[in-house]
Amino acid sequence: MVTISQLMTKTLVTVPAGTSVADAARMMNDRHVGSLFVEQNERVVGIVTESDIVRKVVGENKPVHFVSVESIMSSPIISLDERRSITEAADLMQHHHTRHLGVLKSGSIVGVLSVRDLLQPVSVDEF
Repeated sequence: MVTISQLMTKTLVTVPAGTSVADAARMMNDRHVGSLFVEQNERVVGIVTESDIVRKVVGENKPVHFVSVESIMSSPIISLDERRSITEAADLMQHHHTRHLGVLKSGSIVGVLSVRDLLQPVSVDEF
């Protein structure tokens, strides 16, 4: 069985609450990621994605420099334990209409799994 931990991105890219959507979009571009975790008081409190920015800010003609990430983030974060199968992850994404899942280990977020990650070929023998 291929698990989430085999495909997830282990580097968490975070922004503090209060960050403008413009700065978040710039960070996504610089880091080549499609989502950022939002932190407040040293805790991850939400996730903001490219789709959030397009639909909730640009699509509604809001000023990207004055909208903060926490006003458009998804919270709580839809997540799944790293030992679960990629089939379970895909089902959860479909059920919640999301393209990103937080990956949990011992109850803490340790990575992110995107729809793109599910498209990567994996050989079970490699792990």
